[in-house]
Amino acid sequence: MAEGGAKKKILVVGQGISGTMLSWFFEQRQIDCIVIDNNQQQTPSNTAAGLINPVTGRRVVTVWMDEQILPFAEQTYQQMGKFLNVPVLDKTSITDFFPNPFMRESFIKKLQQKAPYIKLEKDEGRFPSYFNYEFGIGTISPAYIVHLQSLLPAWRQYLESKQRLLNENLDRSALTVAADKIIYKDIEADKIIFCDGVEGAENPYFSLLPFALNKGEALIIEAKDLPPNHIYKKSMMLVPFKEPSFFWTGTNYIWDFEDAAPTASFRENSEQVLKSWLKVPFKIVDHKAALRPATIERRPFVGFHPIHKNVGILNGMGTKGCSLAPYFASQLTDHILQQAAIESEADIARHARLLTRP
Repeated sequence: MAEGGAKKKILVVGQGISGTMLSWFFEQRQIDCIVIDNNQQQTPSNTAAGLINPVTGRRVVTVWMDEQILPFAEQTYQQMGKFLNVPVLDKTSITDFFPNPFMRESFIKKLQQKAPYIKLEKDEGRFPSYFNYEFGIGTISPAYIVHLQSLLPAWRQYLESKQRLLNENLDRSALTVAADKIIYKDIEADKIIFCDGVEGAENPYFSLLPFALNKGEALIIEAKDLPPNHIYKKSMMLVPFKEPSFFWTGTNYIWDFEDAAPTASFRENSEQVLKSWLKVPFKIVDHKAALRPATIERRPFVGFHPIHKNVGILNGMGTKGCSLAPYFASQLTDHILQQAAIESEADIARHARLLTRP
């Protein structure tokens, strides 16, 4: 039985990283849930590298709530990997090749301020056989790779085995939200929580929230001679897959886009960057793109609607889904079971005026 009373039944819409994390914590804390997801492949979770980076941006800024979020994410993924018996998490470091003198200066300035997670590479002669670089190397550690290609299908298979998955798009015409219950087709539940990614921006309950969708693209390359024991960064990231010789490469934020399709310009530009950076041969084997559910404030949306109090959301993770989703899925679970507070910068209560607008 769930803590605090009768066992709850909750519908979770979406099985990207947010829906996966939320249904995982529901499973751990004995909340009965059904996940509704159609296994669409062109989603951020299926396109992302699964990278957890403790610093961000050109100014080498430590990520928000790092001391709480990063250890919690590491622990959660380790538990999930053990439970599912699949490779889920690698703990590693980022080898940061400075693309220009200004980036090196920013990095050293942060070092002088005793910023965590960063240091200068002592042996800068380790990589000349593999890369072109002129302005030195920094190291960011620890960083993590979440193997979404293993985790998401393994968790989906578990949900199917427990008959907790509806392999379909949510049919809004079959959804009834009443004051005391949720009805979807022949299912009656206590609550519904939307983990619906970019669709959240058009969700009738949450479309007024300040989403700021952006587009990301990535290439999958094969580079057999490139050592797979690091993440590499210059103007792009190179993130190793579990499968030997294959790397994810990307990092772009396109704010003005026509659709979610891959673009020839990204592929051409990325290929030129790789040719100038890498000394080893490589082959492009795939090109992916997806829209991200980012937010104007760069903070997630977590909690329940101020009017429809049994309609919830876990969304708006942007590029940080792998680091943020475990922590806030756990917070939302504690909120449901124990009325525990949600972090104020993430709680959608901060947007109550927007969501109650007539």
